[in-house]
Amino acid sequence: MLGAERSKKMGQPVVHFEIIGNDSEKLKNYYSGLFGWKIESDNPMNYGVVQRVGNVNTDGVGIGGGVAAAPEGYAGHVTFYVEVPDVEAALVKAENLGGSRMMGPEKVMEGVEIGLFNDPEGHLVGVVRSAS
Repeated sequence: MLGAERSKKMGQPVVHFEIIGNDSEKLKNYYSGLFGWKIESDNPMNYGVVQRVGNVNTDGVGIGGGVAAAPEGYAGHVTFYVEVPDVEAALVKAENLGGSRMMGPEKVMEGVEIGLFNDPEGHLVGVVRSAS
């Protein structure tokens, strides 16, 4: 019950950003040089992870994200992800409010499910549900 009450009183947080493009190494070097981000890509997907820790301001404000390669034939995107309790429900709601589903729900790794939609003006937005 407390979780349900809390969700009625609070908005859902932005928890991740993502930069996807054709040359992931160039993008990783660019953003690392520009903002001082430490980007770790030592994972099976070669997804460049920007940890929240070490990338916050003096008040502790900041989010983690990722920089990676786009699939063949896809130009890429820059977007943010909002944490939701149910990816499918969030995508349906986005569609009902005038947006359009681009992808998902899709399990991208153990305990993490994502979806992407375009808002009514075509801006790409992500939603994520994590087991943690």
